[in-house]
Amino acid sequence: MSNAPTKAFASQADLADKTIKFEQLSKHCWAYTAEGDPNSGVIIGDKYIMVSDATATPDMARDLIAKIRTVSDKPIKYVLLTHYHAVRVLGASAYTAEGATEVIASRGTYELIVERGAQDMQSEIERFPRLFRGVEGIPGLTWPTLVVGDGKPGRQGSLTVDLGGVKVEIWHPGSGHTRGDTIAWVEDEQVLFSGDLVEYEAGVYTGDAQLEEWPATLEALRALNAQAIVPGRGEAMKGQADVNKALDYTKRWVETLFRCGKEAAAQGLDLKASMAHTRKSMDPIFGHVFIYEHCLPFDVSRAYDEAKGIKNPRIWTADRDKEMWAALQA
Repeated sequence: MSNAPTKAFASQADLADKTIKFEQLSKHCWAYTAEGDPNSGVIIGDKYIMVSDATATPDMARDLIAKIRTVSDKPIKYVLLTHYHAVRVLGASAYTAEGATEVIASRGTYELIVERGAQDMQSEIERFPRLFRGVEGIPGLTWPTLVVGDGKPGRQGSLTVDLGGVKVEIWHPGSGHTRGDTIAWVEDEQVLFSGDLVEYEAGVYTGDAQLEEWPATLEALRALNAQAIVPGRGEAMKGQADVNKALDYTKRWVETLFRCGKEAAAQGLDLKASMAHTRKSMDPIFGHVFIYEHCLPFDVSRAYDEAKGIKNPRIWTADRDKEMWAALQA
């Protein structure tokens, strides 16, 4: 038996800063992207500004605020949480300090913060040391001040926010990355802010996903016929053909992963063998993309669980992270 130390998470060795891009997609819509790190979206109206996804820390949020201030002095009034993950929400206090009065989330996201927000915060801070530089500036969990919908998917439960000269429609289109995923849609400019429901050329984290339902949710997004999309990770996509490329990329990841999970569960494989089985299909297609090696262990764990009938994802804690990682190195 080897006495070699257990390898660290792939993300713990990822310490190089990424190149930030802040680009305009339409008259009112902007994308803040970072080479596979979590993206944010910005919608700048004549009266107010909305930020979609708050970043991991107040320090990171202040960098985005500085980018916004190069193009607009309007007040940042609204912050949208597309889902509950710590890397998306824990920077929110920087916006409230800037004067934001509404933090918006779906009913499902609110319930997930109640159920597992504290565990997710501890887990993600330990997984991502680079993203959580300045962690001491986080005052605690981010709680929505405005909850949208009743947890059921569909546009009928949407909220429309008027920023002055541009309206933003917010709703839960269906489960996928989590059971509470929320989008922002600027219909007049056909720009979609998808959060982690859609990625492009980056790892698709599915550790808390509803894999069976996710493809149908992607098709609901495709039906919007967006001309631009700010995905959760990867570059902003412009033109309907490229938007569809991002949707197709995410759908292929989800369907390939879940197929492998069902095969592994049917064969009664353990986690390490399930990982080896999944790699045969995933590595040739996705092995080159940002955070692939970080995502895959969590993804394989969730795919196996869902294939075995565990509908509500098991909560990731810092201890469970370590146990899973150790099982893969055994």
